Amino acid sequence: MTLEELTERIRQRAATNPPLGYRVKFDLGDDGVIFWDGTEAAPQITNEGDEADTTIGISADDLTKLIEGTLSPTLAYMTGRLKVSGSMGVALKISQLLED
Repeated sequence: MTLEELTERIRQRAATNPPLGYRVKFDLGDDGVIFWDGTEAAPQITNEGDEADTTIGISADDLTKLIEGTLSPTLAYMTGRLKVSGSMGVALKISQLLED
């Protein structure tokens, strides 16, 4: 998926779940960033990096697999394909939202 498609998929997931309450940045390396501001009543999903409570480093391909359910977040983390900076609790919330 392209950055735009991934951003839209995350936007759809965020809209159908309760407010996250945190700011999360998906750092996709050379492919860009997806910033999820879950502190607002309506979540804001953009491609501009900002201060985040948690940063998740992952490739665009692996994020696609997470969203499609073909890659387990736990497996991705344990094998180093997903890296977390900041709150692990927030990262766990995100993984649950992506698995829905």
